[in-house]
Order: sequence, then C-alpha cells, then structure tokens
Amino acid sequence: MNAKTDVSPETTIDEFRKVVRSRRSVRRFTDEAIPDAVLDDCLELATLAPNSSNLQPWEFYVVRSSELRGKLAHACLNQNAARTAPVLIAIVARPDTWRDHARQALQEWPETRLPGIVEKYYTRIAPIHYNQGPFGVLGLAKKTAGLFVGLTRPVPRGPYSPSEMKIWATKSTALAAQNLMLALRAHGFDSCPMEGFDDWRVRKLLKVPRKGLVVMVLAAGRRADNGVYNQQYRFDKRQLVHYL
Repeated sequence: MNAKTDVSPETTIDEFRKVVRSRRSVRRFTDEAIPDAVLDDCLELATLAPNSSNLQPWEFYVVRSSELRGKLAHACLNQNAARTAPVLIAIVARPDTWRDHARQALQEWPETRLPGIVEKYYTRIAPIHYNQGPFGVLGLAKKTAGLFVGLTRPVPRGPYSPSEMKIWATKSTALAAQNLMLALRAHGFDSCPMEGFDDWRVRKLLKVPRKGLVVMVLAAGRRADNGVYNQQYRFDKRQLVHYL
C-alpha cells in the first residue's frame, strides 16, 4: 500500500476541533520562516482535498523571495497580511486542464488493473461532460438536451458554458485552499485568505496562464501578537442550518 495513503481512518475530534477553532484570518505575522518540510507537507495535504472527478483543477504559486513578495504584496493593495507574511501563495483554479488531467488520471492509476468503468469515464464520459466545444456550441446543445431529458428524470445541470466551467474549477480549488489553511494551523502556523488584490497585476507578476483564475492569495506564517484583530463570532447556526 502507498505509504502516503496508509493512514488509520480513526481521528480525534478534539484535536480537529482545536485546529478549526484556532484557525483565524491573521492580519500580521512575525518574520519567522515556515520550514520547507512544513510548507511542503501543507501543500501535499491541500492536494488531497476532494475534487470533481479527481481532475484536480488547481495550481499553487508559492512566493517566498522578499523581492517578489514585495511586488505581490503591492498587488494585494499592501494589506498588512500581505506585507508581513513570509510566504504568499496564489491559489489558482484551472478550468482548462481537465482534458490533460483526464489522460493523466488513466496513466497514473495506482492499481495494477484499470477498471473498465474508470477507463470509460475518462475516455468517453468526461470529454462529453466537460467539453463546451467551439464558441460554447456543444455546451449549448447539452443544455438544450438536458432541459428536455430533465423533464422526466434527474440529469446533471451543467457545466454548460465556459463561465460554468470557471465555477466548476473554483469550487474544487476552494476546497484545496481550506485544506491548506487547516494544515498550516495544525503545524502551528496561520494564514489569511485575501480576495482584495489587483487580479491583472497578480496574473502578470506570477505569469498565470490566460485561462487560470486567481481564487485567492493566501498569506501564511506565524501569527504576531497583534495578528488577530477581534474576537471570533458567527451567526447563530439555527439561522443557516436547515434540517428537513
């Protein structure tokens, strides 16, 4: 069995609760570096996040050099979190890599025998499901067909367009980002997910591919004493949780 997956399914809820409850959006960091081994482990754990069809539509741009961090912090509007963090990570969704990743999923299948249903999915079903065709024509045809077939039985409602593919990729990438933030906290470090940034400047600075979507820039490091600005609170869950 792969050593990376040979993990007991047993978990300790108290330890998990500590990680979740102590995770905060930290706005100021010390200058302590995150050890390479820790950062690498956190990024690996990020890639273990659940994702659509295991197509892993994400990329991580890890910025540690002071010069590039300074430029990236400027593109992040010079927020305190961006200016003080020893590491900045641009988390990018890739709605355009599904075809290559479908082929790679078959090539890197971890077991001796490739199940027929898996081969069928990646070679026949995925190309139909995710391909939008030139100018989105195939997506429009799938949407029309779905409207008619959906009158009598449940059908997948998308993605039917390039814009819906962006949403598709972003959902999986956001799950990976959360894994990354929790992994950092479990290692004793902290993070701040930033949506406030100049997208054009970030993309140009990091040479993000044209179809890549910068979901967030994550500041990471050891929290400073004044790194948390206020007491944590959330709305009453009874307002937001619905038991049916």
